[in-house]
Amino acid sequence: MVTAQRSAESADLAPGSVAALIPAYNAAGPLPDVITRTEAIVGRGHVFVVDDGSTDGTGEAAARAGAHVFRQEVNRGKGRALARGFEELVALGYDGVVTLDADGQHDPAEIPQLVAKARETGADIVIGSRMRDVRGMPWLRVAVNRIMSWLISLLAGRRIEDSQSGYRLHRARVLRAVRLVTDRYETETEILIKAGRRGFRFAFCPVRTIYGEEQSGIHPIVDTLRFGRLLVRSFAWW
Repeated sequence: MVTAQRSAESADLAPGSVAALIPAYNAAGPLPDVITRTEAIVGRGHVFVVDDGSTDGTGEAAARAGAHVFRQEVNRGKGRALARGFEELVALGYDGVVTLDADGQHDPAEIPQLVAKARETGADIVIGSRMRDVRGMPWLRVAVNRIMSWLISLLAGRRIEDSQSGYRLHRARVLRAVRLVTDRYETETEILIKAGRRGFRFAFCPVRTIYGEEQSGIHPIVDTLRFGRLLVRSFAWW
């Protein structure tokens, strides 16, 4: 049985009370290195992977690298993978969950900065923001991110500096309070809107994004339509 190695009296986001959650689909190549580098930061036994119905041995590669693996039998989307991981880690008693991508775009060495920002500000969600230094980011991503962040800030009732960043620290109280209903990439937006409307606090920490040869799983047409539906649905959320 997996257990969170901490005492009930531990300090705010103390070592051992923060888990790393990596949703993964067909990421057997880059994932082991991400796990190794993440484990060096959060500690052995505190890295968790949700294998979202992969067909390339992602789950097996993650387990060999030392991660705990939750397996989805079929591909259900990043949102469902995150929801599964959040549910499992809250049940295990973690105080905070850091999410990062399986493809190596997020540098695990920056996790302590997210934790420190949460302690310093008392924020409920700390977002790793790439928007303070956009050098190296494709101009189209910069433009889309700024527009989306402005729109999502309006819907959440909170200023959000980088709404498209999946590199985040979530306190367990947010994960217990926010019930997720979406399935794919729009889930990260759903979290921000619902958390903002419920009065949870955001903070931002500058991070870098490492662009390699990975291919985005976002489908320009399909996921744009999903996001449009999310915006309509969001008016009924609180």
